[in-house]
Amino acid sequence: MPDQVTNYKCPACTGPLHFVGASGKLECDYCGSTYEVQEIEALYAEKETKAEAAFQAAEEKQASEDNGWDVSDAGGDWGEEAEKMRAYSCPSCGAELICDETTAATSCPYCGNPTVVPGQFGGTLRPDYVLPFKLSREDAVKALKKHYKGKLLLPKAFKAQNHIEEIKGVYVPFWLFDGVADVDMTFHATTSTTSREGDYRVTRTKHYDIVRSGSIGFEKVPVDGSTKMPDDYMDSIEPYDYKELKDFSTAYLPGFLADKYDVDATAASKRADERCKNTAADRVRETVVGYATVSTRTKRVALKRGEVKYAMLPVWLLTTKWQGKNYLFAMNGQTGKMVGDLPADKGKFFAWLGGTAVGASVVLSLLFSGPLGRMIGNLFL
Repeated sequence: MPDQVTNYKCPACTGPLHFVGASGKLECDYCGSTYEVQEIEALYAEKETKAEAAFQAAEEKQASEDNGWDVSDAGGDWGEEAEKMRAYSCPSCGAELICDETTAATSCPYCGNPTVVPGQFGGTLRPDYVLPFKLSREDAVKALKKHYKGKLLLPKAFKAQNHIEEIKGVYVPFWLFDGVADVDMTFHATTSTTSREGDYRVTRTKHYDIVRSGSIGFEKVPVDGSTKMPDDYMDSIEPYDYKELKDFSTAYLPGFLADKYDVDATAASKRADERCKNTAADRVRETVVGYATVSTRTKRVALKRGEVKYAMLPVWLLTTKWQGKNYLFAMNGQTGKMVGDLPADKGKFFAWLGGTAVGASVVLSLLFSGPLGRMIGNLFL
């Protein structure tokens, strides 16, 4: 039996509804009617109960009838692939959709209506929060064009010939971690003074042993729970404003894609631990000021782990293709912060370097490879 899915339709004209971040309401594509999320939730809670009863009655009737044709040998068993596939029936046109096991919101390829799979959020999988999209598809395109500006080594042809292949608004599953970090660190620091004594310049250096201890609280540290999303991209588009978090409702999903998590909280906690420890140590280090040099001698960070919540956070994903290579960009669907790799014009780089061919080759290899290369590349891209 296909899993139950929901198309949110306009009560006035039955046109498809989409959640619009600018208004914070569900809007009809056809007649322009707008509805509060709570209003549509209440309407569809009643409809889903009636639909389930009707579906069961239809199944019982079909079971009592002779199907006629013998199709027992038609097709084959999906085997192991079946564990990662799900079948859904579109309520609008009746098409049966085959989707990935983590798909929670999509659109029907036949009628185009947005489709939500409430069963993907049932039981222990149901998110605690959703952060609605605030920025639109048009905002994402504008942000990408702005992202191009000021990049000295970006090929002119990339901007002129570039066509965005796909834009997707995706609710990405995130685990939000609360906790406290107790930090104990020691540092070696120096200060120096220089003075002239006769014919000599004398430098006197003082050495200090510094001890710092303290506790730092963490609230809602995000770690994405989807293997489909690049972790570095998801980290880079932070932060989100959690003041706008809403109790989860599938009524926020129409018009966007959504996945449930495939990295559970236990697996995600390793990254949460690392982020909390590194951030806590950095904050303590920032309190050691007024010295010429500072080096860390010892560091101990103990975590007191608290609650974990499950949330769906908004991300715009944009993909573009240039000279046979795909480029991915991600934008925070609430704040507009964008990240993504861009191509570099090697001719421009050599012209900028203005050095020998050997020297340029060495620096170019740094520019296009490794962590140091990424750091240098950020100056230009």
